[in-house]
Amino acid sequence: MMERVGVGVIGCGNISAAYLTAIRKFPILDVVALSDARMSAAEARAAEFGLAARSVEETLADRKVEIILNLTVPNAHVEVGLQAIAAGKHVYAEKPLGVALAQARKLVAAAEAKGLRLGSAPDTFLGGAHQSARALIDSGQIGRPIGGTAFFMCPGHERWHPNPGFYYLAGGGPMLDMGPYYITDLVNLLGPVQSVFGAATRTRSQRLVHSEPLKGTHVPVEVATHVTGLLRFVAGAAVSVTMSFDVAKHKHVPLEIYGEDGALSVPDPNYFGGTIEFAAAGEEWREMPIRHAYWDDNFRGLGLADMAQAIRSKRPHRASGALALHVLEVMEAFQTSFDSGRIVEISTRPERPAPLPATLKVGELD
Repeated sequence: MMERVGVGVIGCGNISAAYLTAIRKFPILDVVALSDARMSAAEARAAEFGLAARSVEETLADRKVEIILNLTVPNAHVEVGLQAIAAGKHVYAEKPLGVALAQARKLVAAAEAKGLRLGSAPDTFLGGAHQSARALIDSGQIGRPIGGTAFFMCPGHERWHPNPGFYYLAGGGPMLDMGPYYITDLVNLLGPVQSVFGAATRTRSQRLVHSEPLKGTHVPVEVATHVTGLLRFVAGAAVSVTMSFDVAKHKHVPLEIYGEDGALSVPDPNYFGGTIEFAAAGEEWREMPIRHAYWDDNFRGLGLADMAQAIRSKRPHRASGALALHVLEVMEAFQTSFDSGRIVEISTRPERPAPLPATLKVGELD
């Protein structure tokens, strides 16, 4: 059994509970400390999971901590990541890698300069449903991929989130919030993106909160809330994408990939599992088997575990900083394309993440 990898968590908000629950499934991970700018938040989460709460400074200085799991708010991802790298720690961050490409490039460069690993959510593309969908594409089930669609559309997070304001400030919006799941999975399925042609609109300058405890108040809107466009992939496929907080209802499925010989319906990339369906011309949709692990639960932290095992095995990790930087460049290009009225060429070209073997059991990564 490999030596466990010490993890220090910075950021003990809502998403930390899902990570800490899933981390228990991976023997390679050892959570050494929880920290937050609000010590009370770290203490509460530590009491919930039977872990140690420490200050951010103590966590960064702890020699047992090899990886910092950065679960802070998006605007703090780069700042906290740079602090961790300066302390000699590998970093795995919640999505997105940063709220601006120029800032995220500094994070990537800092990690490379120190020979440290950088990883980032989402890791849902490693889920069994998405790995099985990839295996079907790679085996030629649909023939040569020629196109696809990717849709996330809802009426807005102010209808359910207890504190939705940050979704509408700089660094928020549907593309940076939900786009990472869809675009990362598309890169997993089809390889890197070559160019983007996009449009981005802001429907309202403020939003009425429907959820408690802020029900009846308004939050300002600084970002586009309906983003749409076309991705052209290096391999040739063209995929329509829409991410929106402005749509009351729709009938689109989350992801479809179209090939010369058939079409594949891929489940919601915000989850690890779901139903895969295939149809060739003249056929009805039929459900396809899922032959990979990590499909029937919430495995957030799978990418972190894969990075930890990669450190010990000295192999590339799958949810890499290079992949996250590429996804961020693609997401930012929608607004750039709309503002300039032109197609934006994507400069980054990450390696397509290696597939997970179909023979793995939960807890295994190689």
